[in-house]
Amino acid sequence: QVQLVQSGGGSVQAGGSLSLSCAATRYTLGIRHMGWFRQTPGKEREGVASIVTADGAIYYAESVKGRFTISQDNTENTVSLQMNSLKPEDTAMYYCAAAWLPSPGWRDRVSTMKADEYNNWGRGTQVTVSS
Repeated sequence: QVQLVQSGGGSVQAGGSLSLSCAATRYTLGIRHMGWFRQTPGKEREGVASIVTADGAIYYAESVKGRFTISQDNTENTVSLQMNSLKPEDTAMYYCAAAWLPSPGWRDRVSTMKADEYNNWGRGTQVTVSS
């Protein structure tokens, strides 16, 4: 089982920036893509950004394009999310996720950023943006 340890997040005023980091340990060679998701009470987990570990292909939700940047450091097995120009509607619990040996055809599905494509999750980090 891949272990994902998250750090970062916190509280900021609208227009500010925060960053999140996720370190993957154990069985990392099987990870094919990683992503960041967010969730607010009563709502489904929403894909924010994803990255393919082998070639660095990146996908973003429309709501964060131009403001969030996902990146990876394969030597450290970490994925980061830089969040700029934050808005109150970005307030949520943010989760790191990894797809470990996903089912065939995953490459065609990774851009959809569906939560059920991922089988390993971090514990979540709260991001709060005040107006």
